Amino acid sequence: MTNEIPGRWAEGAGLVLGPLLTAAGVLTRLGQDDFFPGQLAAHAAHPGRMAWSYGLFAAGIVLLWPAATALGRRIGATRPGWARWGVTLVVLGLFGRVFHAGVSHLAFQLVDVLGLETARHVVEGTYGAFHVFKATNVCVMAGWLVLAVGAHLAGALGPVRCVALGLAAALPLGVLKGSTDPVSLLALAGLIVVMVPLGVEALRRGPAPRWWAAALTAAFVPLAVLLGLVG
Repeated sequence: MTNEIPGRWAEGAGLVLGPLLTAAGVLTRLGQDDFFPGQLAAHAAHPGRMAWSYGLFAAGIVLLWPAATALGRRIGATRPGWARWGVTLVVLGLFGRVFHAGVSHLAFQLVDVLGLETARHVVEGTYGAFHVFKATNVCVMAGWLVLAVGAHLAGALGPVRCVALGLAAALPLGVLKGSTDPVSLLALAGLIVVMVPLGVEALRRGPAPRWWAAALTAAFVPLAVLLGLVG
């Protein structure tokens, strides 16, 4: 267990916080149009709410990578090929989603600086522009399906939770997507049903962290935020 990377605590935290933060981000923007003109208008009307929404969603997406490795470890015990492909595709898809979050953040800044109408014209004129992360779009959807099939074949999860995991592929991808339609909410619920119990189990298994490691981690988070603001 000590040689596993990223380790029990990172994986447990990712399993619990990843889906919960992602869902919180989506729920925070409930009631807004799911496509980019509506999302820009929502930011113009409620900038703080939308900033929190997209920030929580992006944080959750980042934390899903150790969650994916935890699932891959369970699958890899008997189906290593499915585990390797599933985790690789999921992580590549998460990279794509983080890129989308960065572009969405920039679009919101255009609203603040240029005004809603000008920002809408800029985004509309550049929305289909090529970028290298377009290649990860297929990974966003396929990764969760591969992990779900692998979990079923490996017997790592029950049938219901395998289906719930596969539903994550239905979460819309791209820039300025609201993701508040019923299918998206079902996909997020599936991630929570699958991951949170596994995360709680992982965090409760084994010894507690040493006091200095817990203190160092608690100090690192605000320090990293402060350095980011200063930089």
